[in-house]
Amino acid sequence: MSAANGGLVPLSTSDTVQIKPAVMRLYRLRKSIRYSAELFNESRAGKPAMLTLTYDSDDDWHKYHVTGLIKCIREYMRRCGHPLRYCWVAELTKRGRVHYHVLLWLPRGVTLPKPDKRGWWPHGSTRIEWAKCAVGYLVKYASKMKSKYDEGQGFPKGLRLHATGGLDEFQRELRSHHMLPKWIREQTTPLDKIRRPSEPGIGGFLSKATGEHWSSPWVLDSFRFVLGEGPIITVARLGA
Repeated sequence: MSAANGGLVPLSTSDTVQIKPAVMRLYRLRKSIRYSAELFNESRAGKPAMLTLTYDSDDDWHKYHVTGLIKCIREYMRRCGHPLRYCWVAELTKRGRVHYHVLLWLPRGVTLPKPDKRGWWPHGSTRIEWAKCAVGYLVKYASKMKSKYDEGQGFPKGLRLHATGGLDEFQRELRSHHMLPKWIREQTTPLDKIRRPSEPGIGGFLSKATGEHWSSPWVLDSFRFVLGEGPIITVARLGA
């Protein structure tokens, strides 16, 4: 990963970088979605189907609409005797209207009824199709959000960009470890169960398995807000 792709902007030395939180958020979106989808594919969780959710009106969107839909599908899958395994990403149209792409892994013999016909998605229309390249689909939509940001298109307040559900406990630990910063990931394994400390004022990372603590090699150098770009944080490596 290049620094720029991860929301990091190299400065004059290799020991100081700038972080753009909004760009970093989109980078983490793509990374999380890609890895989650790969875990589902590797575990042969089922056949992937893409569900697209659109709104009839620009003013209809609410941040809990997609949550309500997932609850309905989860209950449907429970009645079919199966857990719900899914990833979804939000996307903005050129006009800034929100819509969603939901990737579902359906067990053999299970199909999903159209959510708008069932009343699970009363906000607009839905489309369901089998996905031949599940990971590629979601990463493509996640990348479009990066393009929208680069073009200066803001996100609606409260918009959640993505979510995943249905991973087992070990898969969740694998993904959690995969999402850690490189410096701590290289010193640990998923079995260490690395977390941020819950106690206030304690930085770095803590192992739930062993209790070992790691301090970050990076410290805050400066913070500034740039009109049109948002906050930019400069960090420096300790001892540089």
